[in-house]
Amino acid sequence: MSAVANRVRKGFYLDSVALMRLSQTLSALPGVVSAALMIGTPTNVRIMDDAGLLDDSGRKAGANDLIVAVKAADAASAASALDEADALLARPNVAQRSTGERRPRSLDAAIAGLGGASLALISVPGAFAAAEARKALARGLHAMIFSDNVSYEDEYSLKLEARERGLLVMGPDCGTALIAGTPLAFANQVPKGDIGIIAAAGTGLQEVACLIARGGAGVSHGIGTGGRDLSEKIGGLTALSAIDALDADPATRHVVIVSKPPAKSVADAVLARVARSPKRFTICFLGADGSTMPSNARFAPTLAAAAADALGGTGVDTNYDVDARAAEAREQLAPARRWVRGVYSGGTLCAEAQLVMRKADEPFWSNAPVPGALAQRPASGHSFVDYGADEYTVGRPHPMIDPTVRDAAMAQALEESGTAVVLIDIVIGFGAHADPAGAAARVVGGAGESRPAVVASVVGTDFDPQHRASQVRKLEQAGILVAPSNARAAELALAISRLR
Repeated sequence: MSAVANRVRKGFYLDSVALMRLSQTLSALPGVVSAALMIGTPTNVRIMDDAGLLDDSGRKAGANDLIVAVKAADAASAASALDEADALLARPNVAQRSTGERRPRSLDAAIAGLGGASLALISVPGAFAAAEARKALARGLHAMIFSDNVSYEDEYSLKLEARERGLLVMGPDCGTALIAGTPLAFANQVPKGDIGIIAAAGTGLQEVACLIARGGAGVSHGIGTGGRDLSEKIGGLTALSAIDALDADPATRHVVIVSKPPAKSVADAVLARVARSPKRFTICFLGADGSTMPSNARFAPTLAAAAADALGGTGVDTNYDVDARAAEAREQLAPARRWVRGVYSGGTLCAEAQLVMRKADEPFWSNAPVPGALAQRPASGHSFVDYGADEYTVGRPHPMIDPTVRDAAMAQALEESGTAVVLIDIVIGFGAHADPAGAAARVVGGAGESRPAVVASVVGTDFDPQHRASQVRKLEQAGILVAPSNARAAELALAISRLR
């Protein structure tokens, strides 16, 4: 029987990236089933308890405490893992080891040490993020809130304050931004140019920015709003402020807006503001019909179409022949193979693939449903899972950092007799795994010759540390079909599944 053990460090704080890496180290120890190090906010306590990682001591932890939680094969393995956690946490500068740099211990110290700072990136537990963002605004800084679990009330009040001060609040849960050529958080190295991007989703911003870069252009600014900004409760406050900022920026010629469909009142407000701009816009509200666009804007149904429109009408995937490639792939498959298994690390990319299915009237199941998805997972049929969703990241890094969970799901899908296509995304860039294509190639290489087809897209550029062309080459050498965009990859997977 497995054993669960916790240790609580009172008044101990460590940033979320360092905690994820320590969790990963503990999870790899002999006899350990899973491990998590999290600050004891009410939300985190609930998440860990739901995952079966807490004992009574962990449940009593406070919002200023660090919980070290281990589930192991036996009590001895659990105790040994906790001792190892103590040793790791006791090492000097444990929070700095991932970067090799000393970090100031307060916002004021950071401002004093840097000089000329204009933006604060906030990555603390959600219970504390709003207070830190208010400090940043009071000091005249824009705020990018990487943290999640910030209340609607705090988000709304922060964005109102920022608007009054002429500042931006990006987030909460803003994972990507490109500000004046500087990539922030999960972002890519993209050339500077004259196309601005406003995006509610991180991987949506990454995909559009990288397709623009691969098309020979560049990005002036990529402004993340956070996924809730265009909800009725928030009213698109950051999106509207971002339009103002890009309108006033002489370096920005064209603006792309990317989001799932906003609330109608918010969409009306955003489009009305767009109509007052002298600049050209591309609007990509994923899943919307795009029937009401102002005269200076064009609707794009996919992320790739948005990038192509910003590039002048021709994108990197414009001439990609889906049908020809599908026919070649289908020749290698047994007739009984019918279903697409979408195994994703990027939530927006997963949602876009589902929209391809919905447009084709194909029923599917997803752990993050969009209109048209089945409520219950079918015994047979298409399925799409975002392994970056909260239920898959408790006590472990996001699959863009560590693809282990996603790769295990790939291996399982490759063994299912009804699977025609395993559809995956490979997201590279700063903060991402050093070689996600190599990890996926090893999974596929172990599946044997009778496996289903594997289709991938690679979000990134050749300027990224992992080098996109090298990642594509590794996938293709493993027999994986690489499409030039996520939308084309989904279309290819669907086409292969329909040819029987």
